[in-house]
Amino acid sequence: MNAESKRKQSTPDKIFDAVLDKIAPTKKIPPNERLAKLTADQVSQLQDIEDKAITNFAGTLDELESALGMLRMGHHFGWRVLYLIHSKKTIRKYEEILDIKIRDLFPEEGPSAERSVGLALAKKASNFWKVVSGEIKIENRRDIE
Repeated sequence: MNAESKRKQSTPDKIFDAVLDKIAPTKKIPPNERLAKLTADQVSQLQDIEDKAITNFAGTLDELESALGMLRMGHHFGWRVLYLIHSKKTIRKYEEILDIKIRDLFPEEGPSAERSVGLALAKKASNFWKVVSGEIKIENRRDIE
């Protein structure tokens, strides 16, 4: 936001922006550092998981598609972000489709984890798992910057 726009803001908007600046992700990740650098073995493992899931899946295609999307995002964002954007029930469903455990396959936080608004706010909360369970509500927890 430029200086002229800030001057035209109402006081409540200025307060909101000041608070948001304090709690939103502060680490700006350059685009060339946002992706996980996967080894050849990791790439092969992901392809094997994907192939097996596609071959063995029976159900609605949107569930398979979403599970595969989670598989491809996991190394880049980490399992903590995945738990923030999906319910525990959905994670279990996707793990079953893919025949994996995300906490075993993915890092806790990947190179793009710091871009997650939800993770930045969850880190400031008293308990990550309370945020995941919904006990602590975080708006825009699925957004990235």
